[in-house]
Amino acid sequence: MDAATGVGVCVFLLISYMAFLIKRATAGSARKPPAASGGWPLIGHLHLLGGSGQPLYETLGTLADMYGPIFSIRIGVHPAVVVSSWELAKECFTTLDVTVSSRPKFTAAKILTYNYASFAFAPYGDFWRDMHKITVSELLSTRQAEMLRGIRDSEVKSSLRELQRAWAEKRGVSSGDLLVEMKQWFGEMNLNVILRMVAGKRYCVGSVDQEQARRVRGVLRDFFHLMGSLVIGDAIPFLGWLDLGGEVKEMKKTAVEIDNIVSEWLEEHKQLRRDSSEAKTEQDFMGALLSALDGVDLAGYDADTVIKATCSVSCLQTFHYI
Repeated sequence: MDAATGVGVCVFLLISYMAFLIKRATAGSARKPPAASGGWPLIGHLHLLGGSGQPLYETLGTLADMYGPIFSIRIGVHPAVVVSSWELAKECFTTLDVTVSSRPKFTAAKILTYNYASFAFAPYGDFWRDMHKITVSELLSTRQAEMLRGIRDSEVKSSLRELQRAWAEKRGVSSGDLLVEMKQWFGEMNLNVILRMVAGKRYCVGSVDQEQARRVRGVLRDFFHLMGSLVIGDAIPFLGWLDLGGEVKEMKKTAVEIDNIVSEWLEEHKQLRRDSSEAKTEQDFMGALLSALDGVDLAGYDADTVIKATCSVSCLQTFHYI
């Protein structure tokens, strides 16, 4: 996935994310955002968003030039609002934050996150608030960041040693310069940092089990790609039984593969806790969740499912770079 496509996917998800704005904030009000022309029955503006060959953000930018900093479109049968000024974006996420805080339901999130068991894709509510609070305190807090500082330092040093080793081997064969793809190098280092922080694993260059490393990286890459996929049933619900591009089949296959991997991580953490006299020996995110979710009401989900869904989604950010 190139940078333009990645940005396009992010913008598209933001549009879907803000669909509630037009449903709630403008319901019953005469002050509605101007609607972009060119919408077709059933498919709405989908033909404009994906048929021109332009990156999505450029298409939306062109529409913004025509209709202003806020306008509405239809993604299939679903209304959505596009905001393109920082002032309006700030208002949406401050004054109207509750209105746009929920998340739309779509096929990829349902299949790949255990039916929205990851709070990153769960609808706004008690479950979302509880998991957000736990995630912030156990993974993103200043205290936790300082505890995991050694992992970041270790991976930076390890990556530099591997780079030096590759240079030494190259110099031993020829006097030519060593060419390094820095995007991949930073991506692999970032992946190692995230996986060690989340699950205590290392699956890149220098891993002991290279076959397992390739397996994990391949599955996570497919996971990332499919999470940005829009299937026909998301835009036109009554055609949801169709799988024209085979995306749903691929999502189900990837969901099984990612579950197998994350289940292995979870079982290892449980075994470590059983074998250890100290309940919080494991300091990575998965180990922290095992303790934090013990006895917590999880809106009908079991703790193992929530842990697997949350940890797998936490790894996705690295694939902007690999």
